[in-house]
Amino acid sequence: MLILCRATLLATVLAVALTGQQPKNPASPLIGPIENLWPEGAPLAHGEDAIDQPNLSLYLAAAEHATGAAIVVCPGGGYGGLATTHEGHDVGVFFNQHGISAFILTYRFAPQYHHPCPLLDVQRALRMVRARAQQWQIDPARIGVMGFSAGGHLASTALTHFDAGRKDADDPIERVSCRPDFGILVYPVIALDQPYTHQGSKHNLLGERVNDAALVAELSTAQQVTAQTPPCFLVHTSGDTVVPPENSIDFYLALQRAKVPAELHVYERGQHGFGLAPKDPVLATWPEHLLAWLRVRGLLQKN
Repeated sequence: MLILCRATLLATVLAVALTGQQPKNPASPLIGPIENLWPEGAPLAHGEDAIDQPNLSLYLAAAEHATGAAIVVCPGGGYGGLATTHEGHDVGVFFNQHGISAFILTYRFAPQYHHPCPLLDVQRALRMVRARAQQWQIDPARIGVMGFSAGGHLASTALTHFDAGRKDADDPIERVSCRPDFGILVYPVIALDQPYTHQGSKHNLLGERVNDAALVAELSTAQQVTAQTPPCFLVHTSGDTVVPPENSIDFYLALQRAKVPAELHVYERGQHGFGLAPKDPVLATWPEHLLAWLRVRGLLQKN
């Protein structure tokens, strides 16, 4: 059995090394091909190792039931790691089942990387998906961003810090807008300047600039919501003692003040990091609420 496992692992490593892609094994959570965001090297990169190369794992919906909608997914991990299974690849499989193409983002994190690197990575991911929409058979006007925990902070930053692209850029991907068309925030870190701030995420994101008041305000994303912020769906629990629900509530209220369409679900019970919550019969209902919201917004309908 041990020999078999080692042989399987070796085969997997060789497949990735030779093709640049994860093998399409239905039994594995890593079934999507990998696309480096910057094949020639990411901006502000310290080297050329895997940790220096942000990328997307592609979960393209089957053509026969694809809706044309797509979403960039940011796993959590406190800006010090990535929960790429239950907040990444499991989510990609879920969206595929409902005709939505998902792109799981491997972004840069501490201690090697701090702001602005994660933001550059998610903005580049949104630009890339939009720039290659025809190739991947998705609608460039129906591309969202989703994030869990610190990944929720990153997604909320993408929802409040975006641009239309640089039309004079040599790189055609950089000419494309990085504005998401909708957002999904799951127990997100939002505030960096409140008693309920998740201090680990704050310190990992800001590094030596953790006491820079202007930067803290800029990245406390509820303060950055405007009428141009895309529609959002948020979910949290009152039982979350790691990232308290005030984070989602702050962002939701900011959306309300800006008259941006939004929906918030706060469950009474549940600990932080539940992902799709497949083992909790109550929390497991939240993905159905999300699908209903996506349906209302026309994102589950084929073009």
